[in-house]
Order: sequence, then C-alpha cells, then structure tokens
Amino acid sequence: MTPSELPAHASVVVIGGGIMGCSTLYHLAKMGVTDAILLERNKLTSGTTWHSAAQVRALRHSRNLTRMIQYSVDLYAQLEKETGQNVGWIQKGSLSIATTPDRAIHVRRQEALAHAFGIKADWVSAGEAQERWPLMNASDVLGAVWSPEDGRVSPSDVCAALVKSAKSHGAGIFENTGVTGILTKNGRITGVETTKGTVSCDAVALCAGLWSREIGGMAGAEVPALACEHFYLLTKPLEGIEGNVPTLSDHDNHLYIRDDSGGLLVGCFEPMGKPIAPGVLDQNFEFGLLPEDWDHFEPMMLNALHRLPCLETAEVKMLLNGPESFTPDGMFMLGETAETRGLFLGCGMNSVGMASGGGAGMNLAHCIVHGHTAYDLGEADAKRFAPVFNSVDHLMARAPEILGTHYEIAYPGRQLKTARDLRVLPLHAEYAKANAHFGQVYGWERPLYFGKSADPKMTFGRPDWFENVRREVHAAHEAAAVFDASPFGKIEVTGPDACAFLQHLAMRNMDRPAGTAIYTPLLNERGTYESDITAHRIADDHYRLFVGTNAIKRDLAWALRQSDGFDVTLKDSTEDYAVLCLMGPEAARIVAATGAPELCDLGYFKVGPAFIAGKHVRAVRMSYVGEAGWEITCKAENAQAIYAAFQSAGAVPAGLFAQSSMRIEKGFAAMGHELDGDLSPVEVGMHGMAKKTGGFIGAQALAERVQTSKRSLVTIVFDDETAVPLGHEPVYAGPDIIGQITSASFGYRIGAPVALAHVNAAVDGGAVEIDIAGTKYTGRMQFAAAFDPSGARMRP
Repeated sequence: MTPSELPAHASVVVIGGGIMGCSTLYHLAKMGVTDAILLERNKLTSGTTWHSAAQVRALRHSRNLTRMIQYSVDLYAQLEKETGQNVGWIQKGSLSIATTPDRAIHVRRQEALAHAFGIKADWVSAGEAQERWPLMNASDVLGAVWSPEDGRVSPSDVCAALVKSAKSHGAGIFENTGVTGILTKNGRITGVETTKGTVSCDAVALCAGLWSREIGGMAGAEVPALACEHFYLLTKPLEGIEGNVPTLSDHDNHLYIRDDSGGLLVGCFEPMGKPIAPGVLDQNFEFGLLPEDWDHFEPMMLNALHRLPCLETAEVKMLLNGPESFTPDGMFMLGETAETRGLFLGCGMNSVGMASGGGAGMNLAHCIVHGHTAYDLGEADAKRFAPVFNSVDHLMARAPEILGTHYEIAYPGRQLKTARDLRVLPLHAEYAKANAHFGQVYGWERPLYFGKSADPKMTFGRPDWFENVRREVHAAHEAAAVFDASPFGKIEVTGPDACAFLQHLAMRNMDRPAGTAIYTPLLNERGTYESDITAHRIADDHYRLFVGTNAIKRDLAWALRQSDGFDVTLKDSTEDYAVLCLMGPEAARIVAATGAPELCDLGYFKVGPAFIAGKHVRAVRMSYVGEAGWEITCKAENAQAIYAAFQSAGAVPAGLFAQSSMRIEKGFAAMGHELDGDLSPVEVGMHGMAKKTGGFIGAQALAERVQTSKRSLVTIVFDDETAVPLGHEPVYAGPDIIGQITSASFGYRIGAPVALAHVNAAVDGGAVEIDIAGTKYTGRMQFAAAFDPSGARMRP
C-alpha cells in the first residue's frame, strides 16, 4: 500500500501520528486488525511527541495505571529486538528529592505505594542523593526516593519502531492526509473524510493530541482537552556531565532535570501554566514551537540556579516552548465516547504521553477489538466528564492549573481553585450560610463539612476539619443530620418492557412490587462490575435508577446500548430532583413533625409517597451511613422548603467527609474504590444477592467466578488512634504485602481509624500492618463492618 492508495474501507481509522496513534495502530495490527490505517495531517510525531522530554516513570497513583506504564517499559525494551529499530531506551533511574517535611511524607508514601505495586524504590539520605547527583546543591535536601528502574526513550525512534512493525502486519500509514470530516449515521461512525478522499470504517481511534477536541466535535462528541505551553531549558555541554545520569525530580521547586547531549535539560511544571486558545495551533503547526518566554520562566530559572549552581556559567542552547494537551482532572481520556458509537478516544495525555503511550495504546486497541480495556481504567474513562467541562471558558481557566498540579503535594482534601461553581445544588445558598466548605465533584459544588468555610491548612496529619466532621457524625448518630445526595445520577426507565429490560441488566431480581427499592450490581459479560445502582420501582412500567455522581454519562450510555429489542425509554433526570438523606434516631420524630408520619410505617427498602412541608416527596427507608432514616427525593424547586422544615425540627446539615467516614465504618463498598471492572461480587462478598438463576448480563461468568474466586474485601480497624490512613497504603502480614487499602477515614463512632482493603489472604481477625509513609501501624482484618448499627433505632 502506498500513500496515494487510500483504501475505500478500513476496519479502524486511527487519527494522529504521535505516540498514541502509532501505539494504537501497532496493537491493532498485533491483535489481527490488519486493515487498520493511520492518518496524519503532516508528518509522524510532528505535533507534541517530537519534543517530549520522554521520561518513563512507572509509579502512578493506582495499580492499573502503574501496570499500564510497566507495560510501556517492557514494550519499549523489546521493540528493538522485534524490529531492529533502536528506540533510545536509557534506564538510569530517577531521584525524587524532598526539601520540606511534607514533601518527605509525600515521597515516602510514594515509596510505600511502589512496594505495593512491586516497583523498586528506596528512601535514601541527602548524602546518598548527593552521591547520585554530584552537581546538585543538597544543602536543603532532607532525603530522596531512588527508583532505579525508571528511564527515558527517544520519542521519534519509538514511533518509527511501532510503525515499522504495524506495516509488516498490513497496517497502512498515510502522512500529509488531513481529516476534514467524520461521517456518522444514527449516532454511529461510518467513515472519515480526508484531503485525499473518503474512507468508510467501523471505528475511529482519535489520537490527535492538541487537535482532538476539534476533531471529536466533527463527530458530535465532547473531548474536553486544551493545549498549554510547556517549557524546558537546554544547555550546551557542561563539565561534570559524562554519559547519562538519573532524572532528578525537584518537585518542591517545580523542576525535573536530566542530561541531554552532554548538557542539561531543565524542565518545569510551574504552579500556573499558560493556556493556548483553540485555533491558535492550526494545520500548519508542524514540528512547531512557540516563542520563548523568559519572563514566565524566570521564577523556575531562579529555582534551577539554586538547585544547580553550575547553571550560572552554562551556555543556553534554547528555551523550548512546546504545547501539550491537558484535561480538566489531569487524567487522559481512553475508550468509546458516550455520544458516538465507534468513536474511541486516546488523547489528553497531560504531558505523560511517552510513559503512558505503550500501555495506553494497547488498552485502546483492546477496547476497540474486545469492547473493554485489558484491565480496569475507569479513572481514564472517556465518558467521565459532564458537558460543562467541555466549554472553552472552563478549559482556558482549568487547564493551566492542571499543569501546575503535576508537582503539587498530594494532600488529602486539596481542591482545585479554578472553574468553580459550574453546577450548584438547589440548597447551595443555604449551605453557604452554614459556612460549608465546598468541594467540586463531577462539576457539582458539594459541602465537604460545615462550620469552617475558610481554606483549611493542608496536612498529612489530623486535618483542620477533624472536629467539624466529628460533630456531624455525632449529630447523625445521636440526633438527626441531613446529607445532600442530589448529585446522584438519576435515570428514568419507562415503558412496557421496563421490568424485562432491568431483569436483563441487573444481577438481582428487579421484578418486585411497586413501592420497592432494590440495590443491585450491574455486571458486564465478564461477570465483573460495570456499575452498582439503587432502583425505585414507582409503577409497573416505571423505575428510577440512582447511579454514582461521576457515572451518569457512562451508565446511561451503557444502559442505552443494552436496550436494543426492549420497548423502553431512558431519560437523565438528575437535575430535576433533589435528594435529602435524613438520618439518625430523631429522624422519625422529624418526618412526623413536618407532615409525613406515615413514613414511619415504611419497611426497609420500601418507597412511599408523602408530603413534607406541603411538598410531594418519595422516601425510601434505607441508609448509606449506618443510621436509621430515609433518602427523600423531591422536585429540585421544593428542596428549600423541605430542608427548612427539617432544620426547624432540629436536623443539622452534614457533609461528604462525614458520609464517607460513616460509609467506611459500615463497610459499604463504592465504585472506583472497592468496586471496579476487574472485580466481581464474589470478591466483595455480594454474590449471594443473586437469587435469580441466569437471565442477566454476566450470569455465566459470575457462576464460574464463584467456583474460582474468593472474598478479598475486608475492614481493617487500626490499633493506634493517631494513625492517619488516606487510602492506597500497602497492607502487610509479616514481611509480605498481602493487599492495599481502598478507602480510609477516622471512625468517629468506634473511636479509631478504619479502612476497607482488598487482600489476597483475607482472614477474619487476622493481624496486619499498614505502611503509612514509612511507619507501620498495626490493625486487624474483619469481615464484619467496623460499626454495627443493629442497635440503632429511630425515636418516634
């Protein structure tokens, strides 16, 4: 195949010739899609890839992201053997220094995480760090974490190797071929229009980097990514730089440093970057750079002069200013879009494209071929962003801050400052009057805690809000508190086949009488979690599904794609309704006093209509926090009157931190924490809920997993009241790591820190140790919840 022979049809068209496009094409060809083609508007690597600093650091904040980059490392190491093309793999390790006590805790937490993921990483003294980097000024260094397996590659050579192999398997490469349109029919990809003709296809892999948002828009899809300027300094050769040296990470000073052609490369992720408006980088931006901006770089240069005194006499080769694309949360987008079937995203790489590209390309190809990624990558799901995130105004404000967060200390409770108030709750003004401290969750401003609206001091110790949350938990435990669950996604399922459809979709029996609530996992064909929901059966032909706040777009798209052949209608009603959760022993007295005494006669998981403060509600007797009460759904415009009535009767507001603490004490698993696409109900002890025999998605695979898997989810109660677990810490039994914490908090009702964890040797009552930033704390595993609410009763 030659560039002039654009085919009439290709199974998959990959758009973009950077690392993501080349890797995706390579893996598609390896998986048997031998007629896939890649379209590049200019030349391969001519967008962002060619000027990448190309660091490959394996450790990321989750096991599967780390696993993905480890795959990249292995791939880059073996490509030369496969193709004969040198990829410039240099494995000299990395050194992450700490110059403040909190940074030391941060990197020690990273060290513990590395051990949990099987990565070599060790804390070394300032003197040992100086030995590994003699040119460094170590006068203020407290210590460092040494990671010997990290390295870097030559970006253009990696892409050349990937393309060489892909071509040998039949894939086609078309440079100087711009995309002018994407064809769809009934919401599905049918073809791509180019400057050299039209190609019909079954799927498109959008890997266009800086231009992905605009190209996605051609297919009616939202791709919230924006380019920002990214700087690094290159010097001429320096005395003392011989051969290759480890990468030096000085994140307190926003710097990364390595050798380059006998000189130094000094890069930065400054606290607030510079955005690039859409349209500035046009079709002629090929192997392009932006103007040097020494005024913007000067603060970083002063930091670099402090860390590397040799720079004072170094000759500058250039200040490189190359654009990179960033997303609203700092994570790339991978997988099929919600809006358009057959359009798959592999973009928004947030300046980690070379490290991620090998594994991300494999997972994207796997998603196209098999319908899902090779392992759970829910945090990078292309369907996670609400539409509001795709606005240019939002992206211009948010993307520069995301660039700066790359090197921030990962404090618990840290909140982004830009692009706030995108979506506010019906009771936002009331919560603000109560001095709520808000956090942004999927665009919603949610109260995290009350009574202190000023920004808290960031710390790894007991937080500023500790006593505030204690008061809220005790209010729910001893009297009554209102938790606002209005951001929960709500999907109306209506039509003659509503019950049959949900029987097909859900693991549990959904054919219950009207007025029943059902909690159920939703599984995929592999028998693992697609989601979990609570459904209210309002009528024979009407269910209301409640899904996770950040899952509405994904879950609605998935449900719609399972509805073929069923006479049902699905509608997102999230913003039509508010949900107020009234919890605590005084809850019965309060609902009676506010007009709905009949709710006290509702059984558990029963839904009943009522009027509170004269406003129509539907209330379900259930609890996510382990206290008796109701989740009360009302029209959004009626929330204020109902909340005012609750307050007048003695209820107080409680925030998300209190809810999380109580959830963990009660042992309730949550998607994205204890539940994900790699786990089935067996591992979390919920498979016994499936009373019906087959007939639902994943039934056969679940039955097989019951025979081969066992429970791994446990509660861990700490012995030391002063421990502050945050999540992700490794769990030890003797010298061996047996698992990892998934959620953690202080348990105010039990008076001890508490966590949920997945372990591979779950023993009820077994002793464990948890590594928190290099200090091990003892605790015990148990299958039962840390807090038993069986004695909790509502007072009439």
